[in-house]
Amino acid sequence: MKIVLAYSGGLDTSVLVNWLKNYYNAEIITFAADVGQEEELDGLAEKAKKTGASAHYTVDLVEEFASDFIYPMMRGNAIYEGQYYLGTSIARPLIAKAQIAIARAEGADALAHGATGKGNDQVRFELTYAALAPDLKVISPWRMAEFRKQFPGRKEMLEYCQKEGIPVEASAKKPYSMDRNLLHISYEAGILEDPWFDPTTPDNKDMYKLSVDPEDAPDSAEYVELEFVKGDCVAINGKQMGPADSLKALNRLAGKHGIGRVDLVENRFVGMKSRGVYETPGGTILLHGRKQVESLTLDRDLEHLRDSLIPKYAELIYNGFWYAPEREALQAFFDQSQNCVSGTVRLKLFKGSITTVGRKSPLSLYDENIASMEGVQSDYNPDDASGFIRLQGLRLRARAKHQGIPQTGPDPKLVRE
Repeated sequence: MKIVLAYSGGLDTSVLVNWLKNYYNAEIITFAADVGQEEELDGLAEKAKKTGASAHYTVDLVEEFASDFIYPMMRGNAIYEGQYYLGTSIARPLIAKAQIAIARAEGADALAHGATGKGNDQVRFELTYAALAPDLKVISPWRMAEFRKQFPGRKEMLEYCQKEGIPVEASAKKPYSMDRNLLHISYEAGILEDPWFDPTTPDNKDMYKLSVDPEDAPDSAEYVELEFVKGDCVAINGKQMGPADSLKALNRLAGKHGIGRVDLVENRFVGMKSRGVYETPGGTILLHGRKQVESLTLDRDLEHLRDSLIPKYAELIYNGFWYAPEREALQAFFDQSQNCVSGTVRLKLFKGSITTVGRKSPLSLYDENIASMEGVQSDYNPDDASGFIRLQGLRLRARAKHQGIPQTGPDPKLVRE
């Protein structure tokens, strides 16, 4: 039997290489997706082989991740439950797709992952497997009683790694898990499972890797200009950049100013609430800037229709349905909606905040003559508002006449002066 294991070199997958090899008497091929983890990928091949893998692949997916996953998601303005920028969620379908490609090249029988049996990632990986490789066997050790009995918690896994000489970053000093990519870092589990625990205190704030504490950010603001074409950022401060380079540059800039931190309790797809801490510095600036250009260029009713679909779109990505027909259909709509979202936005960054201080577009729908309060002649005639307002109020007057005036509560105290 030959198994391709999605491998990060973290605690769970470090244990899994040896465990899967022995349990299935199988050949283990490890695969690490480079989606922007940077130094976390160092030494993975050597580590994987040392712990039992017969071969290892590290596949550079950074450009594809940025251009084919992050940027399309940004065109849909996807934020889950109003806070989470979907950094982990959007990476999983790409990682699973590449894992399947390795399995085909190696003639493997099965795909394996180290996602916990209580989390969302098991669903995201396996829904992609179902969509793209329904013929391959799927192995999820955290849903196997034998594995859970041997490793009931992180303590036992850490002890196993120490016994086997497997180096891992998780420790008693840093008892939480991390997931990093080009878009974000997520922190969860361990000490973070207590929703009252404060990771920003002087004793704990070293956990953060992409951003400084806003309190420690520079005391002077910094300005940045982003240029968008059809909803995609194509230049920063006048310098043309591709999607991956744009995100890298914005991560550095936003991180410097303490932008992009979120601490939230979210609703997992599997049914429980979960506390997570996220850093999404560049993505936070990128999405904020896009919305400002949209405010100039997007038709009102199109924008409102699009906004009504964002929660469903974000939910599909969060739940792992990237390769589902409804997500693909929504994507086509969102992409079409961005055809005129081109322009430049100027932002001011200061101690964790983003302030919009200018936006312009050759395709702007903003007409200063129409919007002006100075009596400038334009296509807008205030006299037209009388009929407009009367027609809007027609049903309200009918209700008051035939069904009664709605209850409004007690009148305020009136004092005649």
